[in-house]
Amino acid sequence: MNFLKKLATAAAVSSLVLGASIVQADSKEPIIIPTHNWTSQITMAYVIGGIFESIGDNVSYVPADSQAVYESVRNGDITIANEIWQSTFGKSFNNALDAGGIIDVGNHAAVTKEEWWYPAYVGKLCPGLPSWKALNDCSALFATAGSGGKGRYLDGPMDWHGQETLDRIKALNMNFTAKFAGSSGAIWAELASAKKDNRAVVVFNWSPNFTDAGTGGSFVEFPPYTEGCKIADGGDGKCGSPPAGWLKKAAYYQMPKKWPTAYKIFNNISFTKGQIGNMAALVDVDGLSHQEAAKKWLADNEAVWKRWL
Repeated sequence: MNFLKKLATAAAVSSLVLGASIVQADSKEPIIIPTHNWTSQITMAYVIGGIFESIGDNVSYVPADSQAVYESVRNGDITIANEIWQSTFGKSFNNALDAGGIIDVGNHAAVTKEEWWYPAYVGKLCPGLPSWKALNDCSALFATAGSGGKGRYLDGPMDWHGQETLDRIKALNMNFTAKFAGSSGAIWAELASAKKDNRAVVVFNWSPNFTDAGTGGSFVEFPPYTEGCKIADGGDGKCGSPPAGWLKKAAYYQMPKKWPTAYKIFNNISFTKGQIGNMAALVDVDGLSHQEAAKKWLADNEAVWKRWL
């Protein structure tokens, strides 16, 4: 009887060992995560990296161009892209997807909005807002020393959607010129300076962002977006951004094979508008570094991210 029990136990152990050997462990090579030039993406990169590290995986971070990154993911130089905005990066992402080597890992729960934006007090300075026509009529209010008498619109970095901005201004015959910020931080610095002086300012902004949390402001209303309306897509350029865009994730096609556990977790990850706005606020409002903000977010939201493991 004891012999039979020992035999059964040995068989069970052998079965467990055999089963464990079938399950592929994640590679010890680092999962490479890009960092771009806006707050929520960088903070989220460190949040996701922290989640991967919690299961014992290795992670490294590399600065990457926000348009060219999808080619880097497709070629395996970068492992994931964690925050793909439809209006700004959708075309580059879809081009890489069509070429192969990159996986669409689905959408975050958050729905996006990307557009020209002004603080609440500017609405009193320029009656008729949020209409783009009213903005154009008030263009002199937005003129600066270097704008040649035209209104100045402060856009994000040129590599986000610079040509599209210039195309829109020209197509709508707007009395505006565009200046391109070096980073998202430069936009928030300009907003703070303008508010202090009660000066009219219009900038590129997006949602989800820390400005969703009641700081006050509105998106400019341009002619409605339709599929193909942008000049780059064959249209006349006389349109705004999509009213509700997706926010996607992507991965190198070999990730499910090399890092199967991390890939399953990445597939499960889905941040809400509020969660992404909170990540940005920890940096842009509370003054934490991106790494500090990620650590705080992970510590404060264990119940959220541990469901994804």
